[in-house]
Amino acid sequence: MKPAIHQTLAAGRWCEFTLLEQLGNIGSEVGRALAWDKKGNMDLRDKALERALELFDLTINDPRWKWRLHELTRAREVVCDFFYGDNQYHSTPESLDKYFLYFALAARAAAGR
Repeated sequence: MKPAIHQTLAAGRWCEFTLLEQLGNIGSEVGRALAWDKKGNMDLRDKALERALELFDLTINDPRWKWRLHELTRAREVVCDFFYGDNQYHSTPESLDKYFLYFALAARAAAGR
């Protein structure tokens, strides 16, 4: 098994974040992957996706969100389908950015920033 990319977060710190913060952070990595994809740098795109998927998995395994598993696993599936699949959900870079942007904005507002 590969060591965690986000070792501190995987060791438990991730569970200190709210769901909004978790999804906002996942969105940051997805945004990086989209940016690298647009520039044609597949190596850096894949590294950003690997980080995003690890954060997805940490969120999915967070026991606080067991009632949100359907949405979380579907969001992960949509991201994977967009980058690695046939894009059966007809996602666009804009739709992925927009989905995650609202979580980041809500997390920022909740933190009073």
